[in-house]
Amino acid sequence: MQYLHRKLTTNRSSFKTVHQVLLRHFYSTDKCYDAGQPTPSTHPQLLKEGEITPGITCDEYISRRKRLLELLPEQSVAIVAAAPVKMMTDVVPHNFRQDADYLYITGCQQPGGIAVLGHDFGLCMFMPEATPQDVTWQGQVAGIDAATEFFKAEQSYPISKLHKVLPNMIKSCSTLYHNMKTAIPTYTDLEAFQKAAYNGRVHDLSLFTHETRWVKSSAELNLMRESAAIGCQALLQTMLHSKISPYENILSAKVEYECRMRGAQRMAFNPVVGGGPNGSVIHYSRNDQKVKDGDLVLMDVGCELHGYVSDLTRTWPPCGSFSDVHKELYDLVVETNKECIELCKPGASIQHVHNYSVDKLFRGLKEIGILKDNRLHSYHQLNPTSIGHYLGMDVHDCSKIGYDRTLKPGVVITIEPGIYIPADFNCAERYQGIGIRIEDEVLITESGYEVLTGSLPKEINHIETLLNNHSYGMATDTRNIFASSL
Repeated sequence: MQYLHRKLTTNRSSFKTVHQVLLRHFYSTDKCYDAGQPTPSTHPQLLKEGEITPGITCDEYISRRKRLLELLPEQSVAIVAAAPVKMMTDVVPHNFRQDADYLYITGCQQPGGIAVLGHDFGLCMFMPEATPQDVTWQGQVAGIDAATEFFKAEQSYPISKLHKVLPNMIKSCSTLYHNMKTAIPTYTDLEAFQKAAYNGRVHDLSLFTHETRWVKSSAELNLMRESAAIGCQALLQTMLHSKISPYENILSAKVEYECRMRGAQRMAFNPVVGGGPNGSVIHYSRNDQKVKDGDLVLMDVGCELHGYVSDLTRTWPPCGSFSDVHKELYDLVVETNKECIELCKPGASIQHVHNYSVDKLFRGLKEIGILKDNRLHSYHQLNPTSIGHYLGMDVHDCSKIGYDRTLKPGVVITIEPGIYIPADFNCAERYQGIGIRIEDEVLITESGYEVLTGSLPKEINHIETLLNNHSYGMATDTRNIFASSL
């Protein structure tokens, strides 16, 4: 180390910066601060200085809390518990995913905490207390020091003190709000909470948190663009792979692999991979069938990147050619998709776009001859879904905000027209069992819209060109080598 020090200081003008960095790492007595989740010091490849979670700064988290308090009535208190740990078996937990409201307010990605917001005291975090055995088996977790030093809470207490501290906060407030999705007996069993509920002073906090989360900041939109880009690249690679491996389970594995390799932490939901008649099952999830030659495959996928999700769908023939019947229906869906996207702008609403899509698809299905009457009931057998939903930290984001709400710049929605014809539907046999959906993510801007998933092909000629002009030699050779070794 002394030799390295002498070498670096022989030319101070050339090596000054490197010298300072190395001295800081070699001679500093400060250890890397472990908050139980990535920090700028432990994961500089993920976070910049000043960020609590990748892409979101400490200042933004503080401003979120202030904005939420501005919406809450005076002398009110809000309680938000972290998501619970869900178990796969008695000793095996599912991968933990934080509740969106708790993450949005605190930045804490770990279970076991309870956050309380109040006009008088700001953010108070009650944190879990890890025993030496917990640390041995599960690693470090954020405690009361992390709450104030890293998450920038004004107050913090161990969770064991909650029964002494929280009742006074509840008694001093006029109205109590809490996240009903993550409510736990730790606080709901408190006498003060029970009394407030009995007196009608307890309400759902989601009405306010969804309002603050609905319009995304520039930092949030950067993460959503990146999440969408990962989803597009992953699904594109999966489309190419489908020609040599037309199996639902393999395509599901492929898209997840491609998402994770590009930095996604998890899938936003279990991929829908419906080949042939399985594509007419809207949320098909078995993914266990081979896609027959000449059939379509519908893939609805999304990934999560640092708390923000993507959601996109494409439908294509792995064989590389749409049949005439498929083209007839696909043209109707893609036209509806593009026309609905054109309607996305400030002042419109999801409900307005939905009504347009119903009229467009209804008329198209009648012209084709699949629908034989004017009853909406018949149409809803072929498409019972909405044209889209809000998107953000959750797949169906901000569910407390109605689809009739006027859209604003910074809101992200999906546009996903589809046709799902059951195998036993009363129509010509050639149409039975066909499912087609085309889904894009659309950001509302000041001047109109931005399609976040616009890089993924959806025109028939583009898809056929892509599938039929891609080189599959390497993948085919690899498969043949593997087969010959068996």
